[in-house]
Amino acid sequence: MTGSTTEGIKTVLHPVSDLTAAKAVYAALLGVPPQSDSSYYVGFEAAGQQIGLVPSGDHAAVQRPGELEVRDLRLDEIAGLIDQPLATACPADLATVAAAQALRLGPEANTAIGLLRACLEHRFGSP
Repeated sequence: MTGSTTEGIKTVLHPVSDLTAAKAVYAALLGVPPQSDSSYYVGFEAAGQQIGLVPSGDHAAVQRPGELEVRDLRLDEIAGLIDQPLATACPADLATVAAAQALRLGPEANTAIGLLRACLEHRFGSP
């Protein structure tokens, strides 16, 4: 894809179920290796276009000149659960909180998530 440029959208994210397989396919199709390669984001640049692969759609990327920010969307969901009144919680929120504990976000976040989980388990029972 050399010799051409694109106008308009400069970054496109593709949710994929198998990041390793998708990385190989995109590298072959684009003819370039990934510029960014991690467990949560694989990014390519071809003809001025940024193409990002994200596993299962749990992440989003925002590009600014000279900067790429990748955000875990599950954190927004957890923040919303922490901010909402417990009276509005539902049993499905317990699974979300349990998954958040596996992210190991740091001592303060883990304490808040652990407290929320204890409250939800008291209200709805253990999973």
